[in-house]
Order: sequence, then structure tokens, then C-alpha cells
Amino acid sequence: MTAAIDIRGLVKTYGRHRALDGLDLRVEEGAVFGFLGANGAGKTTTLRTVLALTHPTAGTVNVFGHAPGSAAARQLVGFCPDVPGFLPWMTARDVLETTASLFRLSPATTRRRVGELLDLAGLKDTRLRVGGYSRGMRQRLGLAQALVNSPRLLLLDEPTSALDPLGRRMVLDLITALRGHATVFFSTHLLPDVERVCDSVAIVHQGKVAANGTLDEVRAALGGAKHRVLVTVDDRDRLRAALTGRPWIVTVADSDTPDELALSVTDIREASLRLPAEIAALGLRLHRLEPREASLEDIFIDTVGGPR
Repeated sequence: MTAAIDIRGLVKTYGRHRALDGLDLRVEEGAVFGFLGANGAGKTTTLRTVLALTHPTAGTVNVFGHAPGSAAARQLVGFCPDVPGFLPWMTARDVLETTASLFRLSPATTRRRVGELLDLAGLKDTRLRVGGYSRGMRQRLGLAQALVNSPRLLLLDEPTSALDPLGRRMVLDLITALRGHATVFFSTHLLPDVERVCDSVAIVHQGKVAANGTLDEVRAALGGAKHRVLVTVDDRDRLRAALTGRPWIVTVADSDTPDELALSVTDIREASLRLPAEIAALGLRLHRLEPREASLEDIFIDTVGGPR
């Protein structure tokens, strides 16, 4: 299957600044893909390269096998920036109908697509001019505009940044509704958004992809040392002594709760199976066993070297 996005050895320099430093990335068709990175990591430069808004210094970029900016690629891509801009006197219908005319859609197709997209974006019954829209409404209209040409690939730059909780939820619900209808690729630094809607993720750091795969694959590859298990027994000193040195345990420490140990483990599933047996063999009573898988935030901070 041809990848929606296939990037190999991408380098982009601005004078002496190396914004991208040999970035490799493959986004499979149909994925809802989160592109994570701290500010200045190279997210926006990568997006701009895929959109042919900037040209690479070295490396290759393909969109469904086509060169970025080619006539074939333009028909397959939709894009919504982090702050969509519209003429304030237009209505949502005006915006979408004007966009449809730029793609030379037929009148019948335009009527159908505009109606569908206004409904999808929750703007069908809105009579306000765009100048009176909230930030969330503008973002949803931007997403609808990016979908007018029924793109196979939807590119979003920080789609939920600066939105209030209600607006953010509505935008994420809209992205979720696109699953199976288009490949969605969005850059963000909001980790809960990625965990909520994405099935695949890449973490970019200093112009390179530092981690890439499904959420489960990234957690398995990079999250082992961050897996936690909280276990409460009637004699934690005996359990601590018995567990010290086990190959599947990284650290054993007392927690603030009486008789509770906080364990870091290499494999949370193995630990969940082995611990009850270990406790039973010691003749102890198990009061609580709570596995806590590494969060995406844990992995992100470890990968980019942020503060702990």
C-alpha cells in the first residue's frame, strides 16, 4: 500500500539553523496520526514541506507517491492552519461554496458537500457572519473548508491550540468522525489530545523522529522504565526484600501510604501476573494491586529530555 506521507532523509536549513536534520517518517493511509514535539522541534517545517510551502535542502517527500505541490498531490490534500482566517462578512456557507468553486466542483456536488460539511462541523443552523464566530467555531469551519475537496489526506497544524474545553472537545470529536474516511495528520504539543483520538504517533526532537509507531508500540519501546505498580500488603518490608533483584523489576520504593510499595517494572503485564504469586508464596495478604502504564507524557518528557 502506498503511504499517505513518505519522508526520507529530510533536511531543511535556514542559514546556519538546521530545522530538520535527516527526518524519516511514514504515515500509513487511513491513520489518525499525531505529530508531537516541543516548540521549535520541526513540526511546522515538516508540514510546510509536505504542503510544498517550503522546499527541502535535502531528502525526499512523497504524498501518495506524488511530489508535494504537484497537481496530483494538491487534489488529494486538505489543510487547516492553527488560526484559520476568513473574510468577516462571509457566512459559513459562503466560505465553503467559494472554496468549492476553486476546486471546480459541479453545482450538484457543491450543494451536497456544503450541506454535509456544515452538518459535520455543527454550523448548519448558524446564521452568524464569520466575524462573530468564537475561536472554536472558526476552527470547525477551517476543518470543514479543508474537507471540501474530499481529500485523502487532511493536514492540521495545532488544531486545538487556544481553544476552551468545549471547543477543543468538538474539534476532537470532528477528527474522530473522520476516521476511516481520510488520513488525518496533525501536529500538536497537547498530549491528551493525541491519546484520545490517535492510533499512531511520532515524536520529533531536534529535527529528527525520535519515536514512531502505534501508541502501544511507542509505549512498549520507550515506556518500560516508567511502568508503575502500586501494591499494598500487610508487611511491605518482607515483600521489598523478596522482590529486590528480580529481573522484571527496575526499582522498589516505599510510597507515602502505609504498607504500600511503588514498583517500576519492565513489563506491566508480567508484573501483574507474577506479583500475586510472589505475595502468596510469602504468606502475605494482598490488599491492593494497581498497575499504571507509562503515559504518553512520561514517554514524551523522557524522549525530548524535558524537566521531570
